[in-house]
Amino acid sequence: VLEAAFPTVRKLVGDDFFAAMAGVFLRANPPRSRIMMLYGDAMPGFLETFPPVAHLGYLPDVARLDQAMRESYHAADSTPLPEAEFQRLVGADIIGLRLKLAPSTRLIRSRWPVHGIWAANTEAGPAPASVPEAALVLRPAFDPRPHRLSPADGSFVQGLLDNRTLGESLDQAEDPVDLPGVLSLLISGRAITGVT
Repeated sequence: VLEAAFPTVRKLVGDDFFAAMAGVFLRANPPRSRIMMLYGDAMPGFLETFPPVAHLGYLPDVARLDQAMRESYHAADSTPLPEAEFQRLVGADIIGLRLKLAPSTRLIRSRWPVHGIWAANTEAGPAPASVPEAALVLRPAFDPRPHRLSPADGSFVQGLLDNRTLGESLDQAEDPVDLPGVLSLLISGRAITGVT
C-alpha cells in the first residue's frame, strides 16, 4: 500500500531503502482502519523526523504531493460550473466573488521545487530549478494531475480554498498573481463548481 501511495518518494530513495523505511513507519503508525486506500497519510510528518532522510529536506513535501494525488483520486465527484455561467460573469465585478472548488482540488505549497521534482521523476521532465513552487492538483476526469504554480499563485489559490473572495485572495499574495492564468487553469481543470 505504501509503495503504491508514494511512488515519487520511492523512486527518490530507491526500492530497498523505501522498503526498510516503510517497515519503520508501519511499526510507528499501524493501520487504524481496514480500508487501506488512504493509509499512510502520516508519512509526510514521519519523514520530517526520520533521521536517515534529514538531508533530503524536500522529501516530506514530495510525500505531501503523492498523498494529495491519492486523496484527489478518491475524492467525491462534482459537477463543474456550466460554461454559460462563466459567460454571464464576463464584465462583472469579480473581486467580490467566492469560488466553490471541487472536492478533488488539492494544493501543496513548498519552499522546494515540489512540482519540478515530481515531473522529473514521473514524466522524465528536466531537472528542477531550485526555487519554491506550489503544486495544484486537479481532477478534470478520472485521474488527478498536478500543475505548477508560483508561490504567489499558490497563496491566491489557498485563499480560494479558505473561502475568501477573489479580492481577499489576491490581497494575501505577497507578489503579483497571474489571475487570468490561474482562473483559466481552474476552469479547464473543471475545478470550479459554484460562484457566490
